[in-house]
Amino acid sequence: MTPAVLSQPRYAVLADMGRRIMDVILHIGAQRTATTTFQAYLRANAPGLAAQGVGFWGPLRTRHGGLLSGILPDQTDDRGNPVIPEAQRLDRARRRICAQVETVARRGFSHLIISDENILGTVRQNLRALALYPQAGERLGRFATAFDGAVGRVVLSLRALDDYWASAWAFAVGRGHRLPSPGELDRLVVSRRSWQQVIKDVAAAFPGADLQVHAHEIHASRPDQRLRQMVDGAITAPMKDARHWLHRAPDLPQLRARLAARGGDPETLPAGGGRWQLFNSDQATRLRQTHEDDLLWLAAGAGGLATLIEEDQPDQAGDNLPGGATTRGQEDDQQDRRLARTG
Repeated sequence: MTPAVLSQPRYAVLADMGRRIMDVILHIGAQRTATTTFQAYLRANAPGLAAQGVGFWGPLRTRHGGLLSGILPDQTDDRGNPVIPEAQRLDRARRRICAQVETVARRGFSHLIISDENILGTVRQNLRALALYPQAGERLGRFATAFDGAVGRVVLSLRALDDYWASAWAFAVGRGHRLPSPGELDRLVVSRRSWQQVIKDVAAAFPGADLQVHAHEIHASRPDQRLRQMVDGAITAPMKDARHWLHRAPDLPQLRARLAARGGDPETLPAGGGRWQLFNSDQATRLRQTHEDDLLWLAAGAGGLATLIEEDQPDQAGDNLPGGATTRGQEDDQQDRRLARTG
């Protein structure tokens, strides 16, 4: 992992101190790529990972007045202007992050994984814009400024576009969002913004960091495998809670039930069970082709911007969920209670 090189970072002493003795890994999602599963796995195994020199900060640490507060404007006046000037907010965040990174480094940790998918953006923003993380560049630029060179690796998970959008819409509709119109689905299909553009935004924001891209289809049910890749195989990944897949999108019967419960017409959804197939065959084919083009670009080296991680060495558990694997929870409140219990 190559240390970040910045021109005259204000807190270079603290950031560089952390970088020399500890690798800071920023996991930014994306949403709907089993990020919650990975975070719950790390939290459940936190003591054992700490014994191997791996620290973890997740959403319970980063959000709601936590580590990353103030990086994005959260309070505005009547005219929509930030109450606290951006330079002042970022200065406070930078001091806080550098001090806490230094504290962890002094405790002897070799790796610190910071995982928060909202760094990249939100599902709601994507659905509103009918585009894949359209504000990623601006958001990530602010986070890069706040981390001030401390991040040595950024990890992004991507998912086939037809599956990503189907999961995103199912998640949103299950929580009260309206159904998409045919015209909106057409706009998603012809959009020129794919994962390649998102990756370029990430690389531009963190030019000195190593960018590792994980394929959701390989790593979703294997948080242990994802962890090994993040730390370049430096530890033995624990197997506790390594086969629990959390926060999955509701299927068609669940969506129909939720629509009916809030007074909607469940007949507006397709009949049958299983996952909601949002796109028709032609639309799905076009989205799959776009995704294949992105994967080919990554496999060819992505212009030196990123490394695609698709496979891992097989272990006794195999590459997929075993027959006894469990799926737990689909709602945020269930997820948050579970995470709170584990730390």
